[in-house]
Amino acid sequence: MSPWGVENHLERWKVDTKKIQNMAWWEETEIDGLTIGCTPARHYSGRSLDGQSATFWASWVFRDENHQVYESGDSGYGEQFRQVHDRYGDFDFVLIDCAQYDVTWPEVHMFPEEAIAAVEILGADTAMPVHWGAFSLAYHAWDDSVERFVAAGEESGLQIVTPKIGETLKLNEPGDYQERWWRDIP
Repeated sequence: MSPWGVENHLERWKVDTKKIQNMAWWEETEIDGLTIGCTPARHYSGRSLDGQSATFWASWVFRDENHQVYESGDSGYGEQFRQVHDRYGDFDFVLIDCAQYDVTWPEVHMFPEEAIAAVEILGADTAMPVHWGAFSLAYHAWDDSVERFVAAGEESGLQIVTPKIGETLKLNEPGDYQERWWRDIP
């Protein structure tokens, strides 16, 4: 699955076109009982001055008979969270962008506290911060975003899961992922 327009990049990178399925916002597809919905996000879509609106940017909904999960994509805070909730209802689990923020580009990346507000709008009780700890694009410390996210989430009564990078998470066992492992890194 890819948002509309991204297929051009995938094809240029030699991805087999039979493996590419283009989706526009609000389109859904089903694979073996899993419904995948392409939903709005708020970001620039290009990496050059002349390509800022060349493709869609997207968030994703994953739903089966047991769970409904939302993944924010690379997104700034906006009305799209209310729109997604209006269409899909409450979510069981949210993976949400919470890093690489700066006051000079608030429309493309969320501050951690905005990410928590989005989780609350989406009606989830459990959330996982993503898009942090991998590289530095902004001027905050590498762990500032996750610390702020955890603090704001716990203050709001949310269950915040922080699996280690690359660790498989079991949705039915969120309590197993409470370790704040990055605090042990010098």
